Amino acid sequence: MLVRRSSLPKPILNSFYHQPRQLFRLLTTASIQPQPSPPCPVKPDYLLRVCTILYQQQNSPDSKLYSKLSSCNFHLTHEFFLQVCNKFPYSWRPVYRFFQYTRQTPNALFAHTSISFNKMLDVIGKSRNINLFWDTIQEMAKIGLVNDKTFIIALKTLGLARELKKCVEFFHLMNSYGYEYRVERLNKVVESLCKDKLVEEAKFVVLKLKEWIKANEITYGWLVIGFCDMGDMIEASKIWNLMVDEGFEPGIHVYEKMIETFFKRNEYNEAVKLFQTMRVKKMDDLGLSTYRLVIDWMCKRGKISQAKMMFDEMSKRGIEADNLTLGSLIYGLLARGRVNEAYKVVETIEKPDISVYHGMIKGLLRLRKASEATQVFREMIKRGCEPTMHTYVMLLQGHLGKRGRKGKDPLVNFDTIFVGGLVKAGKSLEATQYVERTINGGLEVPRFDYNKFLHYYSSEEGGVIFEEMGKKLREAGLVDLADILERYGEKMTTRERRRNRAVEP
Repeated sequence: MLVRRSSLPKPILNSFYHQPRQLFRLLTTASIQPQPSPPCPVKPDYLLRVCTILYQQQNSPDSKLYSKLSSCNFHLTHEFFLQVCNKFPYSWRPVYRFFQYTRQTPNALFAHTSISFNKMLDVIGKSRNINLFWDTIQEMAKIGLVNDKTFIIALKTLGLARELKKCVEFFHLMNSYGYEYRVERLNKVVESLCKDKLVEEAKFVVLKLKEWIKANEITYGWLVIGFCDMGDMIEASKIWNLMVDEGFEPGIHVYEKMIETFFKRNEYNEAVKLFQTMRVKKMDDLGLSTYRLVIDWMCKRGKISQAKMMFDEMSKRGIEADNLTLGSLIYGLLARGRVNEAYKVVETIEKPDISVYHGMIKGLLRLRKASEATQVFREMIKRGCEPTMHTYVMLLQGHLGKRGRKGKDPLVNFDTIFVGGLVKAGKSLEATQYVERTINGGLEVPRFDYNKFLHYYSSEEGGVIFEEMGKKLREAGLVDLADILERYGEKMTTRERRRNRAVEP
């Protein structure tokens, strides 16, 4: 089917006289671009049968493979093809041979789309068959099925394979098929590469394509964020300077990423310098997220006076603090022993949430006030704020220390309880390794893992054990610890029952 000349508006026809590639692309996409078949449930039995044949006969001649597939009498749909691809995520041969079969046996209810091609392309890419990958991309371009997702899959695959020249060549190839150079598409690719830790490859592509695609502040911003995620502040600073030299101003999120990374690398002065620069250049854009970030890290570093100044400045500018910011400030005040000031801040909060309670608990434990922290724990439960695993771990560490309690009574000796939990969970090897480290560790005393301890008892059976432990701990006078463990046991018991009800028909 061809698009008749009379069916196209005259301005479009005039423009196509000078742009034959676009005319070719419109003609092919108008005639070939299919629509996915209507959603139809895939029958697992047929899917299993087809995948078994594809696996067992993947090296057989076409005639034998096609004959066996045809004998299955399965209903070929768009969803069925995608499910087959999901069954072979890293093996290109079964998927590609099934694709060839679908091309050899036309089905009126099925036609390949950009989604199915991209799915197959992703499988071929993960199996590192670069030659077939390249051929498939060209086939997609010829029939007009390339989209932004294709660009992302292609650059990620070629980047992981270190085919850097092909990464650049891909953009030129797509341009020759009518997919013009566009900075918006480049930005999507750069974002995807940086999120996948392929920032060096993204930088290479951006610099090599600068004659054809002029990078903007979004492009450079993603590169800065990518290098920050990799911890390479030298390269991040170089890209930052390049962006500024080209007349672009970094966005707020780029500033925040640089500041946060400096803080994480203990480069406090550099982080504060950049924040001060931000206050001078972008004061009007300075919002809650930036203040929260700086206040949080200042409180962690014990710079409570500076944090209080930032908090006051934020309040004067009419920016209302959220609970995350207030939780950080409360922790900072408590950590410096300014308990009364911290409680005054707490009293001003109408609806405290878990971030506020965690700030209080963490700060009180820092002051070795485990009993008072447990009282905060009881109060948060009373107000309907559900503790998380982190809450329990903090409290247990505060009461028992990072090494766990060593007592004569096995019900109080948490090493004994932990090893027993590993055995009951069927993890005898881990239990043996833990015991060996404890006995033969020498000077390296193993740190007790409260996360694993709670995880292995996260069941209704564990709830019963925690209830018994609570009784024994009360007898030993450890009331706070008993309350914490009993509460965790109750939570696990109700969670297990809720799960069972969800599974029941």
